[in-house]
Amino acid sequence: MNEIDTNEIKSILFDLSKKFILPMFNNLKEEDIMYKNNNDLVTSVDFRVEDELNIVLQKLLPNSLFVGEEKFSKTPNILNNYNKKEYCWTVDPLDGTTNFSKGKEKFAIMIALSFGEQILQSWIYKPLTEEICSAIKGEGSFINEKKIIIKKTKSLKFSKGSISSKYWNNNYSKKLLEIRNYFGEVKSYGCIGFEYIDIANSIRDFAILSKLSPWDHIPGILITREAKGFDTYFDYGIYNHCLKKQNLIVAGDSSLGNEILTLIKE
Repeated sequence: MNEIDTNEIKSILFDLSKKFILPMFNNLKEEDIMYKNNNDLVTSVDFRVEDELNIVLQKLLPNSLFVGEEKFSKTPNILNNYNKKEYCWTVDPLDGTTNFSKGKEKFAIMIALSFGEQILQSWIYKPLTEEICSAIKGEGSFINEKKIIIKKTKSLKFSKGSISSKYWNNNYSKKLLEIRNYFGEVKSYGCIGFEYIDIANSIRDFAILSKLSPWDHIPGILITREAKGFDTYFDYGIYNHCLKKQNLIVAGDSSLGNEILTLIKE
C-alpha cells in the first residue's frame, strides 16, 4: 500500500469542518446535545462527522475496516477489527466534545490507519486554525509540513502535563493524588489530541492516562513516538491498541517517563 497523502486527508477534514463542525461551534441547540452510556456527552456533530469519514476513508482505501468512537457505542465488537490482518481506520470525529459544546477552542478530529498491531499513519486536525499534525511510521512527525522532534524534556519538578481525573481503581486514585505536587503543573486540556501534539512539540512533557479508548490514543501515540517520545504501561510494555489494557504514561523522553513510573510504584 502506498502512503496516504496528508494533503488529501487535510482537504477532507477541511471540507468536513466547514460543512459540519464550524457552523455548529457556539451554535448548538438543546437537541444537538445528548449523552451516551448515561454520562458521556456527545453531539449531533460527532455523529455526522463520523458517518462522513466512514464513507470517505473507505473510498480512499477500498476494503479497509473502520473503528469509530460513536460506532463503538452501538457496536462494541468492532474492536475485533484490530485483530484482523487488514488495514483499519480509527476515528475520533470530535475529540474534546465537551469543550466544543461549551464554546471552548480546544477540539480536534483524530484519525489513524493501522494494520494489525502496527500504527502506520495518523493525523490530528484543528478545525479552528486549520493546522494538521501527522505522523508516518519510521518517517517522523510533522506539524503541517514541518518535521518536529521533542527537545530535552524538563525535569520532573518543572514538567507540565496532565493526569486523568477518573477511571482509576482506588489504589491508583489515591497514589496519583499524592504525587501531583511532584510536578511543575498538572492541568488537563479536555482534549487529549491537543495534549499529544504539545508533548510532541515540546510544549508539554507528560500525560498519565487511565482509560485507553483506541480513538483517543492511537493517533497521538504514533505522533509522540515518531517525535522521539516515550510511552509505557504501568506494568511495562509499550501501548498496543490490540490489547484491552489501561493505565499508561506518555512522556517526552524515557528518563521522565521512567521517573514517573517509579513514583507511581513507590
